[in-house]
Amino acid sequence: MTRVTDTSAAWTMSVARHDLADAAVAASALPRPGQGEVLLRVDRVGVTANNITYAVLGDSFRYWEFFPPVPRGLDPGRGLPPLWGFCEVQESTVADVEPGRRLYGYLPPASHLLVRPQRVDEHGFRDASPHRAELPSPYNAYRLTTGDAAYEPGREDLLILFRPLFFTSFMLADHLVDSGFHGARTLVLSSASSKTAYAAAFELRGTGPLLVGLTSPGNAAFTRDLGCYDLVLTYDQVAELDPTAPTAYLDLSGRADLRAALRAHLGDRLVRDVAVGLTSQTPNAASAQAVFFAPDQMRKRTADWGRAGLDARFAQAWQRFSAEAEKWVDVHVGHGPEALRTAWLDVLAGRTPARTAHVVAL
Repeated sequence: MTRVTDTSAAWTMSVARHDLADAAVAASALPRPGQGEVLLRVDRVGVTANNITYAVLGDSFRYWEFFPPVPRGLDPGRGLPPLWGFCEVQESTVADVEPGRRLYGYLPPASHLLVRPQRVDEHGFRDASPHRAELPSPYNAYRLTTGDAAYEPGREDLLILFRPLFFTSFMLADHLVDSGFHGARTLVLSSASSKTAYAAAFELRGTGPLLVGLTSPGNAAFTRDLGCYDLVLTYDQVAELDPTAPTAYLDLSGRADLRAALRAHLGDRLVRDVAVGLTSQTPNAASAQAVFFAPDQMRKRTADWGRAGLDARFAQAWQRFSAEAEKWVDVHVGHGPEALRTAWLDVLAGRTPARTAHVVAL
């Protein structure tokens, strides 16, 4: 592994696609923008269980394809797990994208990213690089801080850590309300201490169904203290669920034993079983009744409300949530590529307490 001590130099952190603990930082050539291209300098990113999910599902959901290793001189057996954060325009050959502008978006674990902006407007642009043309479009958007209704300078780290998770939570809650909760009177969320789960519960409070969070014994007190759930149970307390209530299971843990226990206890009262994500690094989509993919609901609501309407609703929900969420996390800020590697390994190994969140300034 090449250690990079000069953070102004170009570098990349890659992981072995079939051994995510094999993470290495290596020097790389600084990309140079051609005609119609912009060079972004990656400035500040977060590392959460969500990023581990991108790597675990990298093949089936094509997450490895957003930042391919080959142009960077890396072994094709390695990959660049996507991160979320802020970047700045370093060089530009696009008239409406000026150097120094700050944006939020999907970024590689690297010092720089070359993009090809299209649909440039006051909100930002989309990367139209050929290799991203067939990938889910929401991940190709880069938002200018000056044109983002959800942006607050004092809460950048919260946006880094929560925005993609909260977007999934916001769309999941909207989907459930929109579908009449699939007839459920109880909603059960596993991995209830995770940001995606408790943000969804925050959005669902007061909408009707009983909200039950399932979590590990070590995270039970933290999860109860959030105040997002009507009831918090540990994983070995599944039998305490009301077996007569129509129940929807929102699986964010990927635990096969937990799904089996719920099915055995609830039988035909388990009216919906949805894979939302995973935190135990075991893909859960194959065994679930359905899979929730946030961009699908986003497309539906963009058609229903228009882009401006969706953005306005999201910003309002985010402002309500962020005012509470800043009380629930202790942000640990690291500096430089080695801190990024350390954060990745800590989150991967489950060494990060529920209250702790990793942000890395690069």
